Amino acid sequence: MAQNKDTAAREAAESPPVKEGGAPPAGQQQGIRIDTSALKSSYCNVVSGNSTREEVVLTFGVNQDWDMGPQPREIQLHHRIILSPGAAKRLLDLMTKLVHDHEGRHGEIK
Repeated sequence: MAQNKDTAAREAAESPPVKEGGAPPAGQQQGIRIDTSALKSSYCNVVSGNSTREEVVLTFGVNQDWDMGPQPREIQLHHRIILSPGAAKRLLDLMTKLVHDHEGRHGEIK
């Protein structure tokens, strides 16, 4: 059993990165295989966060009362993502680029 895991890990490390479309994802390192078999998507329109010295915590949810006035009555929380500070910094850089690109194509987000 351990030999199968070692073999699988070695093959994944030696394989070029592949995503569902079959092409390597842009910006990915060589030799990393991206497994999307357990990937789930969900819509969120609310995010909050906090941090400690060791981690950054982001909580995502849905305000289903968004059209009912300025004060939401209920927000359903769906996901909590815990990141290292380094991963949070990379996420910040990625989000900054994505928002900048979006605004370049569609106008300023207000």
